[in-house]
Amino acid sequence: MTTHDPHGFANTLSAKLATHSRHVCVLLGAGASKACGLPDVATLQEDVLNDLSSEQKPLLEAQLKAGNIEQVLSRLRRIASLLGEDETISGLTAQTARELDIAICAQIVSRLDVEQADLEPALHFASWAGRDEYHLPLEAFTVNYDLLIETALEKLGVAYFDGFVGALHARFRTDLVEATPSDGDEWLPSFLVRLWKLHGSVNWAWENRGRTDVIRLGVPVASDEVAAIYPSDTKYDESRRVPFVVLQDRFRRALYTAESLVLVTGYSWRDEHLNELLIEAARRRPRSEIITFTRSTIPAAVAENATSLPNLQAVTAKEAVLGGVKAAWKAPDEPLPDVWNDDSFALADFRCLAAFLAKSSAPQPDLDRRLKALLESLGGDD
Repeated sequence: MTTHDPHGFANTLSAKLATHSRHVCVLLGAGASKACGLPDVATLQEDVLNDLSSEQKPLLEAQLKAGNIEQVLSRLRRIASLLGEDETISGLTAQTARELDIAICAQIVSRLDVEQADLEPALHFASWAGRDEYHLPLEAFTVNYDLLIETALEKLGVAYFDGFVGALHARFRTDLVEATPSDGDEWLPSFLVRLWKLHGSVNWAWENRGRTDVIRLGVPVASDEVAAIYPSDTKYDESRRVPFVVLQDRFRRALYTAESLVLVTGYSWRDEHLNELLIEAARRRPRSEIITFTRSTIPAAVAENATSLPNLQAVTAKEAVLGGVKAAWKAPDEPLPDVWNDDSFALADFRCLAAFLAKSSAPQPDLDRRLKALLESLGGDD
């Protein structure tokens, strides 16, 4: 019976990460934030619903019958932009749709407060990002709205670029996001970690009520404002394409960069658009590799393709598809705690994967000291 060797996989992954010529990308999903103690989309939806006012709760319940809370935000913004003064859809006027949008965003911002989170996994991830010495910059894409990664990067003093220039009222710079190494002055140094937030952020806001430009604030948006989270259908309007479509295109181009190593962690594979980009890149770039880590079962979108695409690998706690072969993990005789815990492959969990990444790169004394001090303040281990 065929089995996979967890230690062999971990050693191979370390060797790949040590190759400085590789273009390394990471896609972080809600599971990464959940590993830090923040709610996933399902929990967030339940919490928001429970805390809305008695007038707004039934309005949201009605909208949730047609989709999850992310899809509801899209629908509310579409309703608000389309309805005239006296028109209604599903019991909503343009005004009540806007008010419900604001209330939902306020609850989301409150629930994703990093002060409530366990920063240890994010700090490990940030310390790895800060140690990288790749020829091309490390690109971290995320569909999460929270500020976990930014907070960890800043606490460790790791320089990063998120597409915005400025601190308190930052503006998006399409030219810098789209730049390539051949673009001279527009190409930022590779030591700057790229952090691309594909679905917006709790500190992104529309500059005015007309929602013409998205800006990044120094703090999460106020409770009476709509956060620019989860891009609605209107993002495809050319006048409102920035930054969402620009960042989606950045993701596509990153995946198509030659000999890329893409680590996907905590992502549920429920966004069909992102799924198509990932799988098509695996097909068209056979010398690149996409490795997805999920705690439970292999996502259906991956299972359908991984056995025919050897460079699309799926890793879970109990089994994996590696090189097109689906098999269970073989329990090692002398398990390493960072790799094999509780009769399961530990790297399927973002918490363990982040710790593994932090230890897979060369030491940097100053960064290591900061990480150790921060972890000790949290009561964790270095």
